[in-house]
Amino acid sequence: MGLSLATAERWVERWERQQQRYAVDREERFTVIADVVEHITAGRPGRPLVVDLGCGPGSLAARLARRLPSAEIVGVDRDPLLLELARTHHPDAARYVDAEIDAPGWTEALALDRPLDAAVSTTALHYLSPDALRRTYRRLAGLLRPGGVLVNGDHLPHDDPELARIADRVGSRHAERQRAWTDEDWTSWWTGVTEEPELADLLAERRSREPSPGAPEPAPLSLATHVRLLRRAGFRQAGAVWQYGDSHVVVAIR
Repeated sequence: MGLSLATAERWVERWERQQQRYAVDREERFTVIADVVEHITAGRPGRPLVVDLGCGPGSLAARLARRLPSAEIVGVDRDPLLLELARTHHPDAARYVDAEIDAPGWTEALALDRPLDAAVSTTALHYLSPDALRRTYRRLAGLLRPGGVLVNGDHLPHDDPELARIADRVGSRHAERQRAWTDEDWTSWWTGVTEEPELADLLAERRSREPSPGAPEPAPLSLATHVRLLRRAGFRQAGAVWQYGDSHVVVAIR
């Protein structure tokens, strides 16, 4: 039996609430990303083509689809449970692809028929190791048209430890004022998923794909490091266009 719309709606709504804990001014960050994509596609002939990297349950794809109804959006993620939530709750926002970023053949799985206008992502690329990120940036530079952009909203700490601590405190205080800590967290959301019968098969599939226990998570890379990697990958310009605390929106121009 497929996932019901009512169940998908409930779990996506809970996802949206718990994510407020981890992204300072999350809605504003989505808006900035959409502003950038709208700007670089304005006045161009044809249907804009956008890929959403690590799309999860379709949060960014759905917002982009509302802002840019003529755009073709391709969402890619390796998590079968989150992808099914996206397909069920946001079926018209994007074409969803089950693939792992940086795995062999992942860009071929996107089945793109023309160069990308934009590649976008939120709080997903920091999971990649430096080597995987370097390869991913090079690959995306090759997929984008001249003048196309990579737009990444993520937690990017400062190189300087003291500034990093201050930025983290600024973000934490802002979240407290917005009462973001009153919502459930990542762990409680996934604990709840284990108690949802309709998601049991998808959860089992997800667990079968998880890396071996004990695999270290890469340390977050700084904004300056991301900018260097982007320039070396073939982007002619790269830098932050929005920031609050350690949350940034970085734009790289092909």
